[in-house]
Amino acid sequence: MTASTRVRRLLAGAAATGLLAGGAALGTTGTAEAAPAHAPAAASAVTTHHHDHCTWQQGHWQKQWVKGHWAKHWVKGHYADQKVWHPGHYDRHGHWQPGHWTHHPQWVKGHWTKVYVPGHWDTHWVKGHWSCHR
Repeated sequence: MTASTRVRRLLAGAAATGLLAGGAALGTTGTAEAAPAHAPAAASAVTTHHHDHCTWQQGHWQKQWVKGHWAKHWVKGHYADQKVWHPGHYDRHGHWQPGHWTHHPQWVKGHWTKVYVPGHWDTHWVKGHWSCHR
């Protein structure tokens, strides 16, 4: 049952295409007979391509001036030397213990910060394109 429906749709589509193609062919012959004097001008308009006056510019890197601007900048994490001062004191035997420094390296996480980037030259990619000059 499904195959017969598919066959019917296929035949209907082919018939419609044939009718459209036949109607278009009749339409062109009617216009060709109605204006035979202008046929050479119409033929030259059809064969003209816009690429006859155009050249292909390949993609390339091009320098461009970028104004100064603020940009986000990642500051990576690092170890910071945490110096701690321990003041002098008397111990439990009554002896004076002088003060001293101790060093404790601690990890400082990375973070984003805003940085001013002064104006500079930068390169950017220009895609290939048609360049038409008349």
